[in-house]
Formats: sequence, C-alpha cells, structure tokens
Amino acid sequence: MYRQRGLTFTQMETGKRFSQVVTDGPNRAPARAMMKAIGFTDEDLSKPLIGVANTWTEIGPCNFHLRALAEHVKAGIRAAGGTPLEFNTVSISDGITMGTEGMKTSLISREVIADSIELVARGNSLDGLVCLSACDKTNPGVLMALARMNIPGLALYGGSIDHGLHNGKALTVQDVFEAVGAFNAGKIDAKEFHCVENAACPTAGACGGQFTANTMATIMEAIGISPAGLNGIPATDKAKEQAAFRCGELVMNLVRKNIKPSQIMTRKAFENAIVSVAASGGSTNAVLHLLALAREANIALEIDEFDTISAKTPTIATLKPGGLYTAVEMHKAGGISLLLRRLLEGGYLHKKCLTVTGRSIAEEVAVAPETAGQQVIRPTDKPFKPTGGLVILHGNLAKEGGVLKVAGSAIKHFKGPARVFNNEEDAMTAVSKQRSSPATSSSSATKGRKAAPACARCWA
Repeated sequence: MYRQRGLTFTQMETGKRFSQVVTDGPNRAPARAMMKAIGFTDEDLSKPLIGVANTWTEIGPCNFHLRALAEHVKAGIRAAGGTPLEFNTVSISDGITMGTEGMKTSLISREVIADSIELVARGNSLDGLVCLSACDKTNPGVLMALARMNIPGLALYGGSIDHGLHNGKALTVQDVFEAVGAFNAGKIDAKEFHCVENAACPTAGACGGQFTANTMATIMEAIGISPAGLNGIPATDKAKEQAAFRCGELVMNLVRKNIKPSQIMTRKAFENAIVSVAASGGSTNAVLHLLALAREANIALEIDEFDTISAKTPTIATLKPGGLYTAVEMHKAGGISLLLRRLLEGGYLHKKCLTVTGRSIAEEVAVAPETAGQQVIRPTDKPFKPTGGLVILHGNLAKEGGVLKVAGSAIKHFKGPARVFNNEEDAMTAVSKQRSSPATSSSSATKGRKAAPACARCWA
C-alpha cells in the first residue's frame, strides 16, 4: 500500500497485478466513482479484481443453475481476499437446437464465448478469472479464453443433470432421441413416447452421459485447469456449492502466486486430456475442441496423435451413450478422480503435470476414493476394451482426417452401399420414413468445413 495526498492506493504484491491501472491513483477517481455507484468500497477496490465469467441461461437445463452457483464462487473469492466481478456470456444448447437451423449457431458460439470473456477481462484489466460452464460449447469456450488471456484462473463445470427413471431404467436425453426413432418406426405408442420425454430430464444440469459436456468436464480435470474431484459433482448436489466456494478460494492462491494457465495446460497435460477421453469412451467432439484449445495455448497438436494415444489406452469406463452408466452413476462410483487414479496406476498419465490447486495431477488423484462394488470404472489391466474409444480415419471423404467413436461398437470394417444426401434434413427424413436400410451408410455431401463451416453437429 502507498499514500498520496492523503489517499491510500495498492501495489502489485497483493496479487493486484493488472487492475491497478483501472482503480489506483488520483486520475482513476472517475472510474472508482462509477464502481462505488453499484456498491463497491475503497477496500473492495484495493483488492485484486477477479472476473467470474458465467455462462448462465434459462434456455435449457445445462447452465440454468449457474447464476446461483456463482454466488458461492464470489463468496469464496471474498473470503480469500479478492473482489469478484461477475459477468455473463452466451450459450447455445445442442440438445435443444439439434435438427434445426439453430444448430448451425452452436460451434460459432464457442468462439463468441471465448471472444467475449477475453473482451471483458482485457477491457477491465482483471487480475484473475473463474469460469463457470456446463454445456457443449461453453466448456471449450471458457478454456480457450483462459488460454488466450493467460492470467491466473480456473474453470468449474456446473455438473451433470440427474438421470431420469422410467420402468426401472435410468434415462438420459439420449433415450428421448432413441424414442423418436422407436415412435416413428411404430415400436412404441404415443403414451410410452410421452412418458420417456417427461421422465428423461428431471433437474438442472448437463446431459447425463459421456456426451460432449461431461467429456469436456473430464478433460478439464485431466488437463489440470479444474480442481480434481469437483467437476463430476452433480448439478443439484449441495456439495456443488462447496466446490464453487473452494474454486473462489483457489483462484486467489493462483493470483497471489501468479500461476498461469500456460504453466498448467502444457503439452504433457494435453496428452493426459486425450488419454482421459480415450479411457472414458468420450465424445468425438473432444478432438475438435482440444485442437482449437491447443492452438490458443500455442501447443503443437495434430489430429493423428489422438489415434496414436487412443490405440494404446484401454477403455476402462462404461458410460452412456456407448456404455451402461450415466455421469451421476460414475460420480457415485468414484468419479473422474477415480478414472484418473486408475490411469495413473497403469502408467498412462504424466504424473508431474501441475494443476490449479498448486499440486501435481498425481498428488491430486493418487488417493481418490472408490465405492465398494462399483461396476463403472475398472483397473487398466481389466479393461472393457484393450484400446480407447476414438479412432482417426483418412480417406477420400475426409482427406484431412475424420474421427469415429468406437467405445460402444465392435465393428472394425464396413462394406456396403452408400446413400448420399444433400443436407442433414433430407437424411433425417429418409431415416424417419425408413427409406434407408440398416446395412447402408449415409453421408451428407454439403456438410463440412468448406461446404458448411457452421454445420449442425451431433453432441454425442
């Protein structure tokens, strides 16, 4: 602290490395006056200013609870000596927009999320960031922003939705999509169809299988930018509030020690992330998002490296949509930390990689608890499959490479006729009207990076 003409100002030793240009000195009195207009005090403005980047929306369940969760993050920041500044950005629900023109906005939203967080953080010279995300594009979007800004920060995933229950079966939104097909094929009646729709999504939270959102949540812990054990806590579990408070505390430690995302999201950490995707049977979209994140982090990463890593990583979790269990059931079994512990024990992780707690990934997960008798996650020497859940393909349809999810499939070769459609809508119509044979492969001729850069994509 220092004084000038009877006024007290701060210095960088408190962790206030950037925001002093906004708050300190006589010339910044107008800025302070505007901040005081909404309740900030001189004491508040003397502390590090920590952005709480929220992706809250009331359009869909994934991010619906994040506004309330942010209050606990802010409480943790205040308790640890910082001043939180919450702001919001956009979110598009893949599950809601899929099959419509709106789905074409989904991937674009990832860039808007990263850009908007960067704008607010740079514009206000924030000292640190806590990012709250919960769905397919908000997760990679906030990671890209953290990598781009490279100021002390972390991300917390909002958590999975509780699984639904119908006729003794655990349901996710995947079951609703399958019910659409069953209803169109005449295999279930309208009453059963409606029952599945009403039962599948009972609470706030992200889609309950190892779809893109939960895959990215796994990546966030494996790469070290989320505290181990916190992402997998379900959205409506009271423990999520404690996790949010803890994240508020942790960001202040990062700020004071000036630990940046570039020290955490290293080349070896990216390899840990890919291993976690392969071992959990995660979403193919992880390839898309990790390549984009690597570019932001200035890490050299090529698509074929996913194939190399997946080929030597066993699948040790059986999670929907390719397996048996939901994300909530995985958490009850031991969660992401147990998955990473198994990979650590098998020698599949770079164990010295730093995490946002200040400890290594090995220190974080080595003693991860396991629920007795759980059937969700196996040791690496007793895997569900000897190889991982992703393969990279090359051919005349994807000269630069394509990705295929094989976690729930034993098919290694396919030979048969191909039907080519001009767009996704025509393909869906044909399937709905049963014009496409089960032994036929289908493709869209006008989808892809060049033909349709904002093309609709599946989130599984």
